[in-house]
Amino acid sequence: MWKLDITEHHSRTALASLPISPIITLVIQAQGLTKRFKKLTAVDDVSFTCHDGEVFGILGPNGAGKTTLLRLLATVLEPTAGTALVDGRDVRKESAQARARIGLLVETAGLYARFSPRDHLRFYGRLHGLDGSQLEQRIETVVEMLEMGDFADRCSEGFSIGMRRRVILGDALVHDPPNIILDEPTAGLDVMSTRNVRDIIARFRDEGRCVLISTHLMGEAQRLCDRVAIIHKGRLQAVDTPEALVAQTGAGDLEEAFVRIVGEDQLRADLWEQKRKYRWYQFWRKKRPEEPTGA
Repeated sequence: MWKLDITEHHSRTALASLPISPIITLVIQAQGLTKRFKKLTAVDDVSFTCHDGEVFGILGPNGAGKTTLLRLLATVLEPTAGTALVDGRDVRKESAQARARIGLLVETAGLYARFSPRDHLRFYGRLHGLDGSQLEQRIETVVEMLEMGDFADRCSEGFSIGMRRRVILGDALVHDPPNIILDEPTAGLDVMSTRNVRDIIARFRDEGRCVLISTHLMGEAQRLCDRVAIIHKGRLQAVDTPEALVAQTGAGDLEEAFVRIVGEDQLRADLWEQKRKYRWYQFWRKKRPEEPTGA
């Protein structure tokens, strides 16, 4: 495993809306996290720490286990083995407390067609225990932050991908969480929407929040992330700063470093396997006999 130990010095900034005991350090810690689905091990004994005031990237090809890992950290899934801590709260034993300190953006999230962005924010805010003037103030803050003023009161049906992603991101931020987990945050966005999301991520870091993102875009990771973890087939391959990984592997950029760490032959084999499974699925769908209808 390519790895460089670095002494880190980050400022500890507690958000006023979510007070924390001074004993607890603001971090997300994965401790031997493992998740199995029958015969498939999607996440295999993964450990790392993401600090406040830091953007930490989870990098890997499609199917590497990135989304499963983030869902374990966000308490959406329960680990098969190991655990994680969110600001000192164990995701197994204190899942509700851990969840309250996380804002989660998942790539596949959807919207209620008849809800406006403000309706969505109000709904998710109430789920997090907000109400009254506090909730309405948070809604206005999020609408302004994500530049949704022009469509904040329109029904969501027919929204563009960029508009939908902003609403979903707003749902994750309405309770003002100190930890932000973003799964492929710029997937499907146009250039301007992508720039806007990147600016927001940088703002989160400057505010002292702990930001954890997953991506398969190496250029984006090199631009945004203070440190990255490379994951392949559920196993952690390397953890370090993008600059350190590039230097260690003698690569020209993070993309080349990623290929050298995982192995070009292995990545080609993975791609071939994905294509084989897709073609077999298409063949199965085409040749499967029609299911009998009820009498």
